[in-house]
Amino acid sequence: MVNALLVLSFITMAQKNGDIINKISIQNSEELSVYVKNTENRTNASFNKERYKSIKEINLFGITYYSDGLKVNGFLLIPNSDEKFPVIIYNRGGSFNFGSLTTNGSIRLGELAKISAQGYIIVASQYRGNGGGEGREEFGGSDVNDVLNLFPLIDNLPQADIENIGMFGWSRGGMMTYISNTRTNRLKAIAVGGALSDLKSSFDDRPDWGEYIADSVSLYKQNEEEFLNSRSAINLVDKFPLGVPILMMHGTSDWRVKPSCALAMALEFDKYRIPYKLIMYDGADHAILEHKQDVFDQLINWFDRFLKNNEPVPDMKYHGK
Repeated sequence: MVNALLVLSFITMAQKNGDIINKISIQNSEELSVYVKNTENRTNASFNKERYKSIKEINLFGITYYSDGLKVNGFLLIPNSDEKFPVIIYNRGGSFNFGSLTTNGSIRLGELAKISAQGYIIVASQYRGNGGGEGREEFGGSDVNDVLNLFPLIDNLPQADIENIGMFGWSRGGMMTYISNTRTNRLKAIAVGGALSDLKSSFDDRPDWGEYIADSVSLYKQNEEEFLNSRSAINLVDKFPLGVPILMMHGTSDWRVKPSCALAMALEFDKYRIPYKLIMYDGADHAILEHKQDVFDQLINWFDRFLKNNEPVPDMKYHGK
């Protein structure tokens, strides 16, 4: 009995945040379907071949890694080369399995594969409790650690250029990106699309959304004000590092997260002289589907500038004639 306890204690001590405990190669949309059915216990998981064709251009892995003692699922995408590459952490949107990397997210694995093929390692978490992982979704609470615990995972990737790491998130993933940016000094650039940045404002606009989160995340009911404030990046801008440039993209016809959220964040960035670029896409929806190619081009250009070309951070001191 004592020996069994010692073995269990040793195993527990050996489990470190970011350790990959399972890694499965996925070479096409058919293999992705099998992986999802097995991992997420889903009976129906089909993927459009055209949307996911870029998977063949890179190395895609379904991974399980440790985060705060939990087994969390995610994906790792590596260009098909032995070179070292800069890294982008991608934060998915939605909550629970809605918006998941394997369901109906604005950005899915097909899009991430296309970005990775441009010379980037991409790591993406499903967050705890989602995609067959352990734990419970907290919508920007302790599940932010599932993002931060990707840094030690990245440090152990032989092909990762660990000095050049960026972060990208869409919708709720924008919230996760903003919060993460206040808790690490390892990011060189970030990008967000349709980013959730003011929960009170967004839940006022969409009461059904707020009610859904309240019913699903117990912390909301315990202290609503703290829940909303701690997850609203509009309240955290004074904690943002000044040396991390931010690309913001938002559709002016986005009903899920109103464009006023992006405008309010831009004003806060301007107030604190945080380098940012704001692109408002006229008439575009939450996913900015009307301008997909431009969104892709803007993302690649942004990360190329700061992760590949080591471009200096923009000078935010007022200057000129």
